[in-house]
Order: sequence, then C-alpha cells, then structure tokens
Amino acid sequence: MDALLELNEYHQGQYFEPISKGIKFNQFVGVLQVDGLTIEIHPKADKNEDDSKWKGVLLQMLKECGHLKANTSGAAHVKRQNLNLLEVYFELFLGEVNQLLHRGLIKQYRKETGNVKALKGKLEFAGNIRKNLVHKERFYTTHQVYDQNHFLHQVLAKALEIIEQFTRGTRLYDSCKRTQLDFPNVDSISISSKQLNTFKLNRKSAPYSYAFELARLIILNYSPDISSGREKMLSLLFDMNQLWEEYVLIQLRRYIQTNEPNFEITGQDRKPFWSSNYLQPDIVLRNKETGEKYIIDTKWKLPETGSASMADLRQMYAYSRFWEADRAMLLYPGEEQGRKFKPFLKEDENHSCKMEFVNVVEKEHLNKELGKQVFRKIIE
Repeated sequence: MDALLELNEYHQGQYFEPISKGIKFNQFVGVLQVDGLTIEIHPKADKNEDDSKWKGVLLQMLKECGHLKANTSGAAHVKRQNLNLLEVYFELFLGEVNQLLHRGLIKQYRKETGNVKALKGKLEFAGNIRKNLVHKERFYTTHQVYDQNHFLHQVLAKALEIIEQFTRGTRLYDSCKRTQLDFPNVDSISISSKQLNTFKLNRKSAPYSYAFELARLIILNYSPDISSGREKMLSLLFDMNQLWEEYVLIQLRRYIQTNEPNFEITGQDRKPFWSSNYLQPDIVLRNKETGEKYIIDTKWKLPETGSASMADLRQMYAYSRFWEADRAMLLYPGEEQGRKFKPFLKEDENHSCKMEFVNVVEKEHLNKELGKQVFRKIIE
C-alpha cells in the first residue's frame, strides 16, 4: 500500500484517492505493477455494471484510437480473457526492435572525447597535459565517431532494461534477453522526459518512429526507487475521459466522411473566452449547406442523480452561445435512451440541449454502429 501511495504521489495524485483500508481509482484505466504486484484497472462507466462486460474493451478502444498497431501480433491479445496491458506493449516494443535489427540499425555521427593514438579532431590542451604528460604518443581530443552508439539506440536499450526487470518469470523474459543479445552495446545514460519529448526523428531514422514512441511510453511511466530504494514501479494508465472523447470523434468522423458529405466535423475547436482562457468543446458538427452547428461533449462517468450536473449544463450553454449552435448534446456511455432537446431558457428556442446515451459494447465487442447512432441522436 505504501508503494502505491508513493507512486500516486509521484504522479501528482491523479491516479487514485486513498480511502479507509483501500484506494479509490479515478478515471484512469490500465495496469500498475509495483514490486511484483500487478493491478489491472478496467474501464467501467457505472459502478453497478458487471466487470466482465468491459473485459478486453480497453485494448479494443486503444487499437481503434491508434494507440496499438492493428497489424502487429500484440493486437491479438484483444481477445484474451486474462489480458495484461503491460505485456501487450512490451511485446509490441520487442517486435518493433526485432524488425529494426532485421533491417539493420542505423549509424549516426556523435562527438567523443578521449585518448587516441593518432591526432584527429580538436586537441583538448588542458586534458592532454593532464592525461598525457608521460605518454607523449597519445592525444586527448574531441572527435567525431560514426557508429550505433547514439541517443536513439540508448533510448531503446533503456526500455529493454525496464522490460527485462518486469518480465522475469514470464514468457516474454526469454524474448527480451534474446533481443538484448542481438542489440549493440551502447552507453547507459540517464534519460529525462524533456529529452524524450523534444527529440525529433529525421528521414533516416523515420523507421524508428513507432519503436521510439513505445520506448518513450515505457520509460516515462517507469518510477524506480521513489523513496525506499527497493520497489520497482511501472504504471501504464490512460485517462478514460480522453480516450472516450477520442474514440467517439474517430467513429463519428468515419461515419460522416462515408455517409454524410454535407457535414464537417472538428475536434477540440477553440475560441477565446476571458484573458488567456479558452472554450473548447469536444466535437463541433457543421452542416455546410444550411450552416447549422451542433455541439457534442463526451462524458465517461454517468451522472449519479440521473441528470447532468449544473456545471456541465452551464458549460454547454456557453458553448451554444459562443458557437451559435442550434443544438448541444452531453453524450454518456450506457443503454440507449430516448431523450428530447430542451431549451436552456423558456424564451430561448435557439439554443437547446439534451443528455444521450450510446452502447459502447455489444456482445463483448465494440459497437460498430456507434458513429451512426451518435450522428442520428444529435441531428434528429
């Protein structure tokens, strides 16, 4: 428990809330592994729902949203009943690194400072006097080296080290060790989040893009030795609010592009509100022929009272006024229910809003008609 609390504190307390004799998870779903203990958190919109209903849905949503490659072997884990999200991402990463090894790893120029037997590059006078006062035949220089020991490979090697620690005793451990044997020896360096987030791939290193993204995900979620120096912690969690919003946008855009050419869709449209603050609805629909606008705001957590909160309604009213939208809709996951649009004010028929629900899962699979259903709910 102490290790979990330390991990949560390390991530600004956003994963869960401590309660009496336990913890209460927030909107994050995924998997935690702390000192050999693995905890899986599945998506669940309502506390009264059956947990088995959502078993495997997270991986399907990640795949639809492009967070998992559809053409990799790791995507086959979607149908597993005993899924482990860490294993899926580990297997994806190992597969990508093995493909890079098969194609051949790239070399890059880097600067190296040290003793050499022939003068090349820039002679470091102070270092040369300090190190070679006796050995006159050597030169202490800074020179360029063209090899595989560069930052990109150092990042991949660091991710392999983390996978090795967290796969001991599993089927992936042997695969990880074989990949490490084939991987070139590179310097082990301390890698910061700033380095990972600002590093840019070029045309030569473009094939590394997915492997680098997976390595970045693994390294940034690794929290070694937070306080005691003993626990090894890894968290791979996703904000379900963001994932639900992204999934609805993708499904709705796919349906509109295929079946409704008169409509255009925008995600995260922004307008200035006050000072440096912006209003930013999740989804804006526009009818290119009539000019009508529709606002959709996705909410993963179902309202406890059966009605939308006052804060959400005020937010939707502001969206409707600023975007001059005819209709606004709060969209929740759950059993379909017939709702009618109601004006915010009795004397204002120009801006109306309603709550709607849409099934996410049908027979243990994602609802393939979700985009069509959402479109009809906002238009009709």
